[in-house]
Amino acid sequence: MPAFVRKGAPALLGAGTLCAALLLTGCAHPAPTTPPTTVKTSAAPTPSGATEATDARPDGVSRIPGIGPLTQARLPDGTAQALVVTGDTENSNTATAVLHQRGPDGRWYQAGGPWSARNALKGWTADHVAGDLRTPTGVFRLGDAGGRLPDPGARLPYDEDPEFAISGTGFHGEPLEGSFDHVIAIDYNRVPGRTPLDKERPLGAGKGGGVWIHVDHGGPTQACVALDRDDLRTLLVALDPAAEPVVVMGPAPELAR
Repeated sequence: MPAFVRKGAPALLGAGTLCAALLLTGCAHPAPTTPPTTVKTSAAPTPSGATEATDARPDGVSRIPGIGPLTQARLPDGTAQALVVTGDTENSNTATAVLHQRGPDGRWYQAGGPWSARNALKGWTADHVAGDLRTPTGVFRLGDAGGRLPDPGARLPYDEDPEFAISGTGFHGEPLEGSFDHVIAIDYNRVPGRTPLDKERPLGAGKGGGVWIHVDHGGPTQACVALDRDDLRTLLVALDPAAEPVVVMGPAPELAR
């Protein structure tokens, strides 16, 4: 197995059967673009008739849209990037993902998306167990990535490994091949700082694991979150370990608390 390249990223904390195994038993590039982070300006007249640059970026907000005070309070103090994955209901297996960035002023801005996403066949749960066909709800760090294909420019540590290859079919008979061309490990029941392929489960095997953000194969997953290939590559390039990125995921009514 090739070495897992850390790229100097700090170890992140977090709360895991690999998604590959889950897919086989039921889990399941064009050039990437970076979400704009620069401030756009426009010309505004001054009393003298001259013009000066003004900030034309929409006002940020002190709380991430759709996220309630209890959920936002679970974000680590140093977190400045949050991928919010929202399903309509507890039983939804389709969702919307939006990347939010916190500016130097402490306010949050939309930095990527919205992107269409998929989650587990039966929806969401706050008490995930292996094989329940639901995606864990909560706030989890994002610190490690990898895939069968070469690194598209990620700043997270990226493990290129042929073991990310997958075959078989999903719940709707769709082919799973290519689902793990790129993945981001969600720090649910795993040891942070290791390749997503690592099988150690701190909470025990019964609590599941191998929960990743991976390439959408056209159907619901076992427990993971799936994004369109291009959107996932964009996200990989955008995530910055220095911003201590997290994923905030679950049904909208629960995240709004």
